[in-house]
Amino acid sequence: MDNKIDLSKLRDKIDNIDATIQELISQRASIASSVAQTKAKSKSGGAFYRPEREAQVLRAVKARNDGPLKDETLVRLFREIMSACLAQQKPLNIAYLGPAGTFSEMATYKYFGHSVSAMPVTSIDSVFAEVEAGIADFGMVPVENSTEGAVNNTLDMFLSSPLKICGELDLPIHHNLMSRTIDINEITTVFSHRQSLAQCRGWLKENIPHAECIPVSSNAEAAKRAQFTDHAAAIAGISAATMYGLEVLHQEIEDRSDNSTRFLVIGKQVLVPSGDDKTSLLVAAKDQPGALFHILQPLNDCGVSMKRIESRPSKRGKWDYVFFIDVDGHKDDENMAKALRMLERITTKLKVLGSYPKSVT
Repeated sequence: MDNKIDLSKLRDKIDNIDATIQELISQRASIASSVAQTKAKSKSGGAFYRPEREAQVLRAVKARNDGPLKDETLVRLFREIMSACLAQQKPLNIAYLGPAGTFSEMATYKYFGHSVSAMPVTSIDSVFAEVEAGIADFGMVPVENSTEGAVNNTLDMFLSSPLKICGELDLPIHHNLMSRTIDINEITTVFSHRQSLAQCRGWLKENIPHAECIPVSSNAEAAKRAQFTDHAAAIAGISAATMYGLEVLHQEIEDRSDNSTRFLVIGKQVLVPSGDDKTSLLVAAKDQPGALFHILQPLNDCGVSMKRIESRPSKRGKWDYVFFIDVDGHKDDENMAKALRMLERITTKLKVLGSYPKSVT
């Protein structure tokens, strides 16, 4: 009897806390609505969604956390609260590489929450086009994988696109083999995106070496094809199995357990510093000995830490290249601004692709 009384009291406490949480969320939503109305009345019009402000809120959530819930859990909860509050005015339209069920869709919802309007398109080029045309407020594009490296199509789009990088997300990637066929030995064809096939190369060679691997435009497209193809399987995210009526034969078949993909949020906003930022640069060097050294020297001299560098053909001439460089800090930071002024004098092209908050997970 005492146990039943104690349990009843605990449940009463939970009910009271739930009521308080709901009341506070409603208050937050009301204030968020007032903020949006104030922005709408301002001369500049204001942007309803500010990635740098959201990053600050989520960092504060992590800083306040004393458990027992994990940081990642609380960040996810607060993203959904902010997403719902923002959608009171108008849900954000987010373009991503579709169809539904791709890792790009997963990244979209993880970054923006589920109260956005997610718009699947058929290519990375189309993601850029939708945002440039104003049909989508932002786009979500993959830029590099921890196993297979850069997504060159995304990098190449920045050569001509006026869009800015407004955020980033590191998404753990787990691949799963799924099929209508239950017996793995009967599988003769495996569909997936070429990057996913590469990330599972070792597992495929060991477990189904007889199967032909066919690259397609996305993992969700792979699942869709496997749905209608005899003796075929797909490599895709776990949600695609439910979406396309497939059985998951093996989970987490990626060759590296720490496999992850970095996504970029692209848009038209130029962001103010959030307090913990990254800047991406596109740089073309003069054709001279030590060209790369001359590019990197101003960063070193100004104490700017480089995090990543990639080279790509410039498409201006044969064997002519540009460099994509990620560095710590915001373009308006004193040392960064000094480094950029120095780079302008010694390069043939310098483009700040964006200063944006580092991934908060």
